[in-house]
Amino acid sequence: MTPRRRDEPHRAATPLELFFDLCFVVAVAQSGAQLVHALAEGHPGTGFIGYCFVFFGVWWAWMNFTWFASAYDCDDVPYRIATLVQIAGVLVYAAGVPRAFGANDWTIAVIGYLIMRLALTTQWLRAAAAERGPARRAALTYATGIALCQAAWVVLLLAPQGSRHWLFPIVVVGELLVPPLAERHRETPWHARHIAERYGLFTLIVLGETMAGSTVAVQSALDEHEAVGELLPIAAGGLLIIFSAWWIYFAVPAHERLISNRQALPWGYGHVLIFGSAAAIGAGIEVAVEHGVGVAPVSSFAAASAVTVPTAVFLLMVWLLHARHFKHGVVRQLPLPVASAAILGCSFAGGLAVLAAGLVAAATVAVGVALSHRSRPAVPVRRVP
Repeated sequence: MTPRRRDEPHRAATPLELFFDLCFVVAVAQSGAQLVHALAEGHPGTGFIGYCFVFFGVWWAWMNFTWFASAYDCDDVPYRIATLVQIAGVLVYAAGVPRAFGANDWTIAVIGYLIMRLALTTQWLRAAAAERGPARRAALTYATGIALCQAAWVVLLLAPQGSRHWLFPIVVVGELLVPPLAERHRETPWHARHIAERYGLFTLIVLGETMAGSTVAVQSALDEHEAVGELLPIAAGGLLIIFSAWWIYFAVPAHERLISNRQALPWGYGHVLIFGSAAAIGAGIEVAVEHGVGVAPVSSFAAASAVTVPTAVFLLMVWLLHARHFKHGVVRQLPLPVASAAILGCSFAGGLAVLAAGLVAAATVAVGVALSHRSRPAVPVRRVP
């Protein structure tokens, strides 16, 4: 297993990577469904904590494979089999999400995680066998760190129920420390364009899952309650939010900033909030739909906040991670932070909150496009004599 070149031309996502991402949608959908139940039943605190715990496992497993594949994807038979084993682990993890979320029973989820991490550890050991010097040390550090963290998750299953919530963050910190420790002397040869494409594709998949879940929720509510007047503003606002989220995320070429781990690690880690908030928008729209037809026994403010809060987080994180690095001047920097605050204010708009948030998001896109065209240098017109 030889490393890939960081300057390799035409480096693109492979069909196996796309298949891997699509299978992760199952786990994302399970996480969102559990969040919907918690919010609709009036348990936002419990729902938020459970969602963070579950979604971290989804994101971190995806991220580990993505960065490894960017550096060492040799696409031979052992590599393909190991990746398919990881996909099987994803599906087992997804099957355990409801129990982990609702009953704090992580047994099935940890088994799925164990399957994924054993396969990934094998991949790193293959990479170490082909490397020499600092590169070999980095690969072995990855393999050791992943194995130790996975052992910690298994041990966590044996801990008393009441202690798991405070032990969980300790293991999470251990997981997050593995990449910087492994690459402190030698960076793995990840490919900037490939990484940016992979993150963009996963964002698309999560937004697509948000769109699908929201559409099914609106359709089911129409079939059962025929409340067109209550659902139309939610559907229109949700559509505007999702369209705007896509437009804003892909407005700038993120790969141009990914020069080294100094820029790439914060960017990659920060995406947990982008992915998590994008998935939570769909859950929020479903809660708003259930409240609109009188099914969810929550206040109008709570139902609206289920949409506005993740939308505001998404816009703010996109600005913080890469949009602000491509904008010059206060006027061009302000739209996304101001829009985030304005969307939070839409939480007080009652039944029109989702529509108001969607209009703010769409207006933000319009302002961004106008400012972008305004800042472009004029192309001189050649006069024909």
